[in-house]
Amino acid sequence: MPFTPIHLGPGLAFKAFGGRHFSFMVFGGSQVLMDIEPLIGILQNKTILHGYTHTLLGALVIGTIGGIVGRPTSSYLLRLLAIPQPPFTWTASFVGAYIGTLSHVLLDSIMHFDMSPWWPIVSGNQLQTVLSIDQLHIACLIAGIVGGIVVAVRIKNRTLS
Repeated sequence: MPFTPIHLGPGLAFKAFGGRHFSFMVFGGSQVLMDIEPLIGILQNKTILHGYTHTLLGALVIGTIGGIVGRPTSSYLLRLLAIPQPPFTWTASFVGAYIGTLSHVLLDSIMHFDMSPWWPIVSGNQLQTVLSIDQLHIACLIAGIVGGIVVAVRIKNRTLS
């Protein structure tokens, strides 16, 4: 299923460690951008859903787009929702976007047989059997819980930096 929320767990962990230098909003938006290709594949009833966008090269291209679009879009939404934030930098946008797209390729490579993450250097998916899907989901959930707790404590103490 495209747009899986389980990918957001590691994003919370990255936010916990990256603070204001990592945009969780851009991370999430980049996750959605990555899954446009599988969504189109599902709608067109294709056999291979994870093609060029789900490679390291595709992740870099989509991460660049996500970083460029993410900062103005996220800044606007944060202002609209009146959510106080430290200054939103291009660095935070691009770090969130690239970590979002690259982690997406890693996580999906473990889950999906139709991936070739190292294309065009190497064909095939050498990462699929690293963890079971259940182990992957548990790891993402734990990362989200730990990251969420750290972020919540930092927000409470106003030390998110």
